[in-house]
Amino acid sequence: MIASKSPQFFDKSPFITRPTLSVLKRLFHEREVNQFLEKNHGCVGFEFIDRVLDHFNFSYQVSQIDRRNIPASGRVMIIANHPLGALDGLALLRLIGEIRPDVKIVANDLLMGFDGLKQRVLPVDNLGGKTGRQQLKAIMSCLHNEEAVIIFPAGEVSRMSPSGVKDQQWNQNYLKLAQKTNSPLLPVHIGGRNSMLFYTSSILYRPLSTIQLANEMFRQRNRKIPMQVGQAIPIQELAKLPLSDKEKNKLVKRHLYRIAKGKKPLLKTEKTVEHPQNRQMIKQELKVSEHLGSTKDNKQIYLVDYDPMSVTMKEIGRLREIAFRKVGEGTGERSDLDKFDQHYRHLILWDEEELEIVGAYRIGEVARYMKEDKPNRIYSAELFKYSCDMEPYFEQGIELGRSFIQPKYWGKRSLDYLWYGIGAYLDKHPDIRYMFGPVSLSNSYPQVAKDFIVSFYTLYFADKEHLARSFTPYQVNAEHNDIIANMFSGDDYEEDFRVLKEQLSHFGASVPTLFKQYSELCEPGGVRFLDFGVDADFGYCVDGLVLVDLNTVKEAKNKRYRGHNQ
Repeated sequence: MIASKSPQFFDKSPFITRPTLSVLKRLFHEREVNQFLEKNHGCVGFEFIDRVLDHFNFSYQVSQIDRRNIPASGRVMIIANHPLGALDGLALLRLIGEIRPDVKIVANDLLMGFDGLKQRVLPVDNLGGKTGRQQLKAIMSCLHNEEAVIIFPAGEVSRMSPSGVKDQQWNQNYLKLAQKTNSPLLPVHIGGRNSMLFYTSSILYRPLSTIQLANEMFRQRNRKIPMQVGQAIPIQELAKLPLSDKEKNKLVKRHLYRIAKGKKPLLKTEKTVEHPQNRQMIKQELKVSEHLGSTKDNKQIYLVDYDPMSVTMKEIGRLREIAFRKVGEGTGERSDLDKFDQHYRHLILWDEEELEIVGAYRIGEVARYMKEDKPNRIYSAELFKYSCDMEPYFEQGIELGRSFIQPKYWGKRSLDYLWYGIGAYLDKHPDIRYMFGPVSLSNSYPQVAKDFIVSFYTLYFADKEHLARSFTPYQVNAEHNDIIANMFSGDDYEEDFRVLKEQLSHFGASVPTLFKQYSELCEPGGVRFLDFGVDADFGYCVDGLVLVDLNTVKEAKNKRYRGHNQ
């Protein structure tokens, strides 16, 4: 370490270097460290970390509730205080690793001298106080790859202060990295403290206390430290605050220290989505459900009935929330399951090779509900008020909704495969003539983009029967009416659709897939958008209530989705 960081030390007189090295060897427990490394040669990653923690009989304690706050997938930046200097970092790395093995920690580049830690460390020069461009790129690359990164914003161990043992000033770089990569912050408070000798020497002469850190690690034998994991802080919410990065940094730090005291958080947080269910158990449940067909690349399509104990349903709720949050929607809960799921049937696309649910639709057999005199089982009736004229459509209809494709399967024909499943279902239920249900437009779209989309679909797919009205109607901004009036001719669908796409591209937006899918399914007049409303319980998205007459489906679409097993 001295050779790499302070080579000039060896230029000094042997009368200085020899006794100094002798003292440092004792402080660093050189013999014990070397014996440990020799004994555990070949151990890497979490196995090496486990051996270190076992060697010191050092452990951590975290509640099951807090453990659930650790996201099982997706990019996340874990920020923590740094009370001890070594074992706290390894313990936190191990805790996060229990949930997700892709975690890495930003730490002193000296740790790269330990082969067992190399694959888990993103090195920075803490002692030199410099973080190079390549080091920052490595951190950002991990986050862009949807991995988890641990950062100690203080960059050094906590010190004694009038209010107790706390981190010194936090470096703002973590905020900039989180903003650039759109990564949520997961705050973790770590308990524990070093010896009074360490804190006293820190007050008298800080470099002396730094030298003592290795020795302090050996003082932590046979100890257990508490950890509190808070809920994630969406970086978008932090970005909305009218504060400088310096002020935001202080606010995040205060927020973290309040976690340890069980106080109300200072910043808006988001519940972490539930952890994955056992894949083999899902596979076993699907085996005994109704099989509707297979795709050319061996994806399987199943129809599943609700069971409150079903791991398949729990996984659907988890994946729904992940997929919807990805586009700025979602319930904000750990799982997206509601009271309607128990009455609906669930169409599932299953990846047999990866043992993953690719996506799903839920189907409400409305005709059956009407026969049973249970119209309150219709989900969309909570969003829209139906007129009496809708009854014939109910009696021959199904409601579709809550469709999702989990993000890792986006762009891989997965939605098309789900529609094969819908076709297979309809083949088994020839009495069904109508499909209806809400399709959503994310609130993350700019206001003007939402106005363009709603106006276009109202213009070309209007409902003249007034079959439904939203309880919370979407209002197009009056300032955009003149622009929209001049934008669309109203008598050339293809040209106006081209104009719509072109205008949306100026805002970095596009027509939502399901809007396009439904509108191109039928001959003219076969698809209607009954009304548009705002769903406050689903991220304030815009719901368009679509109605499809299956007797008008284009011949090419019928051939594609119905009448054969894919």
